[in-house]
Amino acid sequence: MGQSDAQYSAGKGRPKVAVIDDDPDMRLALEALLFENGFEAVLLRGGDDFRALGSSPGVDLVLIDLKLDGESGLVLAVEIRTRFDLPIVMLTGVGDEIDKIVGLEIGADDYLMKPFNPRELVARLRAVLRRYGSAAALPEQGRKEGQQEPIRFGDMRLNREARQLEREGGDEISLTNAEYRLLDYFLRYPETIIPRPRLLAELGSELSQNVDRTIDVLILRLRRKIEKVPSKPVHLQTRRGQGYIFVRGNARDAP
Repeated sequence: MGQSDAQYSAGKGRPKVAVIDDDPDMRLALEALLFENGFEAVLLRGGDDFRALGSSPGVDLVLIDLKLDGESGLVLAVEIRTRFDLPIVMLTGVGDEIDKIVGLEIGADDYLMKPFNPRELVARLRAVLRRYGSAAALPEQGRKEGQQEPIRFGDMRLNREARQLEREGGDEISLTNAEYRLLDYFLRYPETIIPRPRLLAELGSELSQNVDRTIDVLILRLRRKIEKVPSKPVHLQTRRGQGYIFVRGNARDAP
């Protein structure tokens, strides 16, 4: 790992992002973008560079390109998830539908498709750090006036200010960015049948391929977190041939 690819000489207190990408131009572009927005980039070419950081990598978040030279970014993400309690954001390219689906299944916190909007990437990184409870999370720029009231359903509430799902008593239920966005959308339109194409439009163009499988994965994972009996959902119910409906109150089990 070269001197310029080791670590940005930024001031203390910046959230550190391990950027794992085998494209030197992309690494430098991400380094500049992150620095301009208050992050510190640790630039790495692949898995060996990350492993060289040791048992305490000293980063707050890992940003991984799934198409690395000579190795799978997805396999590396699984390794990092197993060894460290770190949030992971994946960068994918066109045609990586299967990797995206598997990435959701292993619990990646978020992913973006290349080419991505720089502002969106920065916003996603901040959101992931906030949801992960990182002390290094950056405050939002241009905070909206007033506070958004939590949305309650069953014995849970969605804290939209902190972007967290909480049980009564304050226990947090960890959600990935895609899971949070899906739940937030359902709670904005309760008791309404929402077809798959509408969910696709809300979650973004990165789900434009294999949408049925991707949506199914997200629905399954969300049910496991909010339903007492996921196979008999009370809140997030399926309407065959129509879509999904979210019931906020104490509804009877779905048939």
